[in-house]
Amino acid sequence: MGQGTPGGLNRQLPGDRKNDGDKKEKKFEPAAPPAPVGRKQRKQKGPEAAARLPTVTPLTKCKLRLLKLERIKDYLLMEEEFVANQEILKPQEEKTEEDRSKVDDLRGSPMRSVEPGCAILMHNKVLSVAGLLQDDVDPMVSVMKVEKTPLESYADIGGLDAQIQEIKEAVELPLTHPELYEDIGIKPPKGVILYGEPGTGKTLLAKAVANSTSATFLCVVGNELIQKYLGDGPKLVRELFRVADDLSPSIVFIDEIDAVGTKRYDAHFGGEREIQRTMLELLNHLDPALLRPGRIDRKIEFHLPDIKTRRRIFQIHTARMTLADDVNLEEFVMTKVEFSGADIKAICTEAGLLALRERRMKVTHADFKKAKDKVMFKKKRGSAGRTLHVVIVGN
Repeated sequence: MGQGTPGGLNRQLPGDRKNDGDKKEKKFEPAAPPAPVGRKQRKQKGPEAAARLPTVTPLTKCKLRLLKLERIKDYLLMEEEFVANQEILKPQEEKTEEDRSKVDDLRGSPMRSVEPGCAILMHNKVLSVAGLLQDDVDPMVSVMKVEKTPLESYADIGGLDAQIQEIKEAVELPLTHPELYEDIGIKPPKGVILYGEPGTGKTLLAKAVANSTSATFLCVVGNELIQKYLGDGPKLVRELFRVADDLSPSIVFIDEIDAVGTKRYDAHFGGEREIQRTMLELLNHLDPALLRPGRIDRKIEFHLPDIKTRRRIFQIHTARMTLADDVNLEEFVMTKVEFSGADIKAICTEAGLLALRERRMKVTHADFKKAKDKVMFKKKRGSAGRTLHVVIVGN
């Protein structure tokens, strides 16, 4: 009989060792991630949650409200139609009087102010006089007024020192220092004619004069004075000189006056003859008669630039250009081809465009050669003669 513990119970006495097979191995558990910090994000409800929502169907109250809104809409449409019919049935005299009063309120000019020669407002349907335009200045003359001072100055002009000195004495000095002429006992010149080859700096010099003085500058091209209907051209000339007189001191610059200032009775159309006659009266007359002292007191001729002037013009137009090391401007300065100032500017601009076309930031000598050939080819195709420009000073 084997020995055992009393009562048949297996007890573990002190000092007894438990079998290794009875031990249970513990599994490796990774550490818990840190708790999120910040605002707790709610889970978005997806299509499953939307599918569980009950279907909403309109009730009786919704139907009644819809019918009520439709009835209100019908009443509003009936009211709109009634008002439109009443406008149509309104007496014509009352409607005309109302339109006239509205126009008078807008323009601020009553019909009793209408005078011969004033600008009026016409009714587009019955072609009746509906109002009076307050602005007495012709819109075309308003466009001729140069509001902003031109950016060109005397520093932008290469050469032409003699011409600049003459136009300063004839135009700028009478406006800035009129007392000098009074002290010496002479009257300042009335006007100056600038003539010469195209592109020699006549218009540029006129802009420089406008920049250096505070006088009102009115610029008009001779072709703009030729209007379609007989009488409109002379009226425009009179209006131009009237505005110049009101805004005195002023400078009137007539570009390409040879378009209308031909010899007396040489004009081909009656409108041109009318413009000549009016301009001769207002300028104290213009053609060979125009060129005598007392009418146009000073005549300034613009020649093609010489070697010194060419070099100066090239320096002005290439001052801000990035030129390559092989560029030799003296080759173009010393060439026998006759360049005007406008031609030199066009050559520099075209050379820069050729460099940009090839994605280069420097202009090479080859670019200048190609630009020169291109500009001279265009000049031969569209050659023009001499042009005349008139600068009239109003004190």
